Amino acid sequence: MVGKAKDLHGRDLHGKNFSDANLRGADLTDANLTDADLTRADLTSADLSGANLTHARLPDTHLAHANLTGADLTDAILTGANLTDAFLVRAVAVKADFTRAELIRADLTGADLSDAKLTRSTLLDANFTDATLANTNFAHATVTGAYFDDYEKLAQDAILTGVHFEHARFGGAK
Repeated sequence: MVGKAKDLHGRDLHGKNFSDANLRGADLTDANLTDADLTRADLTSADLSGANLTHARLPDTHLAHANLTGADLTDAILTGANLTDAFLVRAVAVKADFTRAELIRADLTGADLSDAKLTRSTLLDANFTDATLANTNFAHATVTGAYFDDYEKLAQDAILTGVHFEHARFGGAK
């Protein structure tokens, strides 16, 4: 569909089909991608900061090195997505589905992951500083070297069934 880096900044792409598209390095800053289908799309190094991805479908999408700072991922489907080295700083991902996603070295500082699913995801060195994790489901996730603010609060707020924290780091831990 889209062959080279495209400037789609601020565009209304509501409901568009970008499945299998090459959007590598695309500028999608502040774009409206509500209900868009981005299944298996290559969004490596794309700038999606401030984008509206509410109800978007992104299963098996390549989002390595993507910038999703301040993006709205409410109810988005990101099952099996590769978010290695992605920036999700202050992203809103309420009820988003990250099942089996790779969030290796992903920065989720200040992100809202309330009611999100991270089941069976790989969270290697991911940063959850100041993230909202109310009822977030981490069941059977691989959590190695990830950073969380406080284990007691995480244990109280999130679903941790079958999670093994290997070398996880907790700030404010007592």
